[in-house]
Amino acid sequence: MALQLGRTCIDGIERVLTRTGALLLVGLIGIQLLTQSLINTAVVDIFPAGPAGELEALLGLTLPIPGAVAGVLFVCVIVLSSAYFVVLSRALTRPTAELSTFPPTLCTRRLGRATLSMLVGGLVVGVAVTLGSILLLLPGIFLAVCFLFFIFAVGVEDRSWIGALKRSWALSRSHRLKLAVVVILAGLIGGAVGTVGTVLDLARSPVVAELVSNTLSSVLFVFLYGIMASAYLRVRDERAGGSGRSGATDPTGSVDALDG
Repeated sequence: MALQLGRTCIDGIERVLTRTGALLLVGLIGIQLLTQSLINTAVVDIFPAGPAGELEALLGLTLPIPGAVAGVLFVCVIVLSSAYFVVLSRALTRPTAELSTFPPTLCTRRLGRATLSMLVGGLVVGVAVTLGSILLLLPGIFLAVCFLFFIFAVGVEDRSWIGALKRSWALSRSHRLKLAVVVILAGLIGGAVGTVGTVLDLARSPVVAELVSNTLSSVLFVFLYGIMASAYLRVRDERAGGSGRSGATDPTGSVDALDG
């Protein structure tokens, strides 16, 4: 199955416009808002009471807990986010006809090991892409393209973080120019959401700004992950020789790992 961006985008959007997509969206909104609130709370707690009150009014969402507790919970949420992306990768790569259900195996099958791989590998990818973007923009885009399928190699194929990086690099090899469109789209989404947040901040509505920007980014990025899931399936099947088993599941609910 060749990677055709138009068909891939349509299929990805259809995957998200399902019960599975709705559940994933709710989960991402919750994680985004909780993460932002914990960061704000930890920052506010650094300052004395007077400045802290002024800063809290500027930052927006905060929680009525000590900053140290917020810091610990922030680390826990980072781990939770890694587990979320394991589940997301498994959920969105199932056959479209099955996306009206959300079987427990998506959240239980080797989740601990996959979460650890997602966490470690995600940090490696994040640092590599950031450094590449700081030095020159193109190296950052190139690395983002090469590791675009990392989360699927971990969540769907149960690979270690090193194996997932290698797998993503191999899968993207013949499609990097087309996949660069997806990466650039992600950057444009981030920029657009940031602009909305800035405008609302200037209007002195920090809480509204965070609620709107986090919800908007969650909606847009869930659709983006749907497109990524569709691209992964098409590239994987093409590499496997056009087997036509896109998203095929075994009796446990896991997606077949086609190594190619």
